[in-house]
Amino acid sequence: MSTSVLYDAPGPKALRRNRILGVVTVIVVIAVLGFVISHLATSGQFEAKKWQLFTYPLVWQRVGLALVSTLSAFALAAVLSLVLGVVLAVGRLSDHAWVSRPAAWITELFRAVPLLILMMIIYYGLPTIGVTWVSPFVAVVAGLTMYNGSVLAEVFRSGIQALPKGQAEAGYSIGLRKGQVMRMILLPQAVKSMMPVIISQLVVVLKDTALGFIVTYEELLYVAKFYGAQAQFDYPIIPSAIVIGSIYIGLCLLLSGFAVWLQRRLSRAHR
Repeated sequence: MSTSVLYDAPGPKALRRNRILGVVTVIVVIAVLGFVISHLATSGQFEAKKWQLFTYPLVWQRVGLALVSTLSAFALAAVLSLVLGVVLAVGRLSDHAWVSRPAAWITELFRAVPLLILMMIIYYGLPTIGVTWVSPFVAVVAGLTMYNGSVLAEVFRSGIQALPKGQAEAGYSIGLRKGQVMRMILLPQAVKSMMPVIISQLVVVLKDTALGFIVTYEELLYVAKFYGAQAQFDYPIIPSAIVIGSIYIGLCLLLSGFAVWLQRRLSRAHR
């Protein structure tokens, strides 16, 4: 039995061309990295004076506190975004116009407004109308929740609508109500199928916590900006960016690794 494919298998010339392109790409990337590193070295970014700042324990203590602040905002915003996404997705799929239309309007509104503007409206705008209890943490979490919750709502909705109609019909045939079908049949399958997209959006939530420095939230980028402006250490902007950037990369890799582990676990559980 022949197996159909969506593309032609590469022949000897195509394989040779792909290898050449791969080698050229590696050489270009190495050359660019070498160019950047050499210019950083000639501009004195690797001098001991610029890196001396990170030899003090109090500096790392503050970096640790900023890391806790970043993870706190991410954890709460991630949970609330998932909840808001499910609520808006289910609302948009409702048969009742008085539910589906407001859910659609809210989703499109939160998706259309840039996240930075949302944070600034919450932190700087609400106090002008008498809402004085908004802290930087509240502004960051609320902004992240509204924006990413609306994006996840579309992820959940598309995942549910991509399922075969027979799934819902089978639930109705055994006497389940629409809410039960959604909760017990459709939503679990949609979450499983869209898990890579969901995790990717959660990585976006983690990285977008860096926008909190605009509203004076002391997360990692706020600390990097603060230490990069220290004149007594010759303004170590690049060292601060490298250190804090490495922490962000490590966090994203951990989250991606968790996504791979969760996907494999779910696949084994449904065999």
